[in-house]
Amino acid sequence: MVRLRGGVAVAALVLVAAVSGCEPGTEGSAGPADNPGGGGPALAAAESLTVKGRAPKTGYDREEFGSPWADTDSNDCDTRDDILQRDLEDVKFRDGDCRVASGVLDPDPYTGEDVSFVRGRSQIDIDHIVALSDAWQKGAQKWDDSKRIALANDPLNLLAVDAGTNRGKGDGDAATWLPPNKAYRCTYVAAQVAVKKKYELWVTSAEQSAMKRVLSGCPDQKLPSGGNPTKAPARFHAD
Repeated sequence: MVRLRGGVAVAALVLVAAVSGCEPGTEGSAGPADNPGGGGPALAAAESLTVKGRAPKTGYDREEFGSPWADTDSNDCDTRDDILQRDLEDVKFRDGDCRVASGVLDPDPYTGEDVSFVRGRSQIDIDHIVALSDAWQKGAQKWDDSKRIALANDPLNLLAVDAGTNRGKGDGDAATWLPPNKAYRCTYVAAQVAVKKKYELWVTSAEQSAMKRVLSGCPDQKLPSGGNPTKAPARFHAD
């Protein structure tokens, strides 16, 4: 049984349906070919994002977003284990009910295939839906530590996925990378829009065009919400 804690429970409600895929013409359908000319809340949000050029990557370092998987929701589990608990099926724990020992991603949203998780031999990554490097180049370089740490650990921006596919994504945005699983693309792009809107990140012209192209095929696509506050607790600092 997957256990939900603190703020993770809110995001879980938003993303549970996403992991299961979707049918054409419903929330999260495959793309423009299925239902051309549609529009919906996620598309409207994409159209409202600020459009600017990509800033230089100068100064980017993962440490600018704090220590990986900080327990910003103060539930005594690190963020990685929170997301594994939320997204995996048949979860088994090591030493209590926090540290995930094994489970199954059923299915992986990026490929549509089942992927097993075994701690220490994991084929699963926790993806930042909006990559931290991408965020850095679109506004986050001007933030304080608290907001960057919040983004890096916000369940709204995190998803358990197939490791190999995720590493192929790199820090791509919607203009350069979309999940191979076409049935998940609307849900994925809507999540990127939600994160960028929540954290007031901008998009490039090409990125916004790609978002609109995908979301125009999902007339009922809702905008995900929830997650953690956009400021981490004061005890957290970036190096």
